[in-house]
Amino acid sequence: MEYKNIHFEKEGAVAIVTIDRPQALNALNDETIAELDSCFTTIAGDPDIRCVILTGGGEKAFVAGADIGELAVLDVPGGQAKCDTGQALMFKIENLPQPVIAVINGFALGGGCEIAMACDVRLASEKAKLGQPEVNLGIIPGYGGTQRLARLVGAGKAKQLIFTGDFISADEARRIGLVDEVYPPDELISRAKEMAQKIAAKGPLAIKAAKRAINRGRNVDLESGCAYEGTLFAAICASQDKTEGTKAFLEKRKAQFVGR
Repeated sequence: MEYKNIHFEKEGAVAIVTIDRPQALNALNDETIAELDSCFTTIAGDPDIRCVILTGGGEKAFVAGADIGELAVLDVPGGQAKCDTGQALMFKIENLPQPVIAVINGFALGGGCEIAMACDVRLASEKAKLGQPEVNLGIIPGYGGTQRLARLVGAGKAKQLIFTGDFISADEARRIGLVDEVYPPDELISRAKEMAQKIAAKGPLAIKAAKRAINRGRNVDLESGCAYEGTLFAAICASQDKTEGTKAFLEKRKAQFVGR
């Protein structure tokens, strides 16, 4: 499928999705949200894709926020509809069967920070800046920022960042747990691909089950989370991948997983 605002490509078992609106610093307008939703639906249904990289085109921005022109004309019904659509995309990314690595190559502000937080792993350029500056516009985050940021960095730090609207550096974001790794700009994408290819080589059923267990476990008590983990573990014991993985280990060879 052809897209106007994003690029989609595959390198082996790794999909690369690039948000590419350089004239708007890759801002998330309605059209881009719709294209991303369509793209991630396609990815979810493709068993040959085992890991996804999400990044921004150019050197300045991952995603610099939402489209301010669209925000300026919102009334109450329009605001609710925009949040519903944006949040649906974030949940689609968060719950995608395959892991998603956010490659934050520049500004990740507002909706950009929110879409990065919906990803499983966040890698950032040393030059990246992150923040939730919506209060500067007289609004609040609407794509899950108040919820995911607090879960990632704690309520106090999330309140500080959202209340002040401050931008923080990649190093500070790593210190507080908002990003996982920071790399020089010229190493960022290669390190992301290296990680994605490493993940793609693992048992895909195991990766999917681990992601589901972690995501669900964040929202339930420890006993319930462990019970769900046990259910997934037991189910995967009937898979060809489990048979192949254990056999390959005992035979001292590389496993050839098939996702069944």
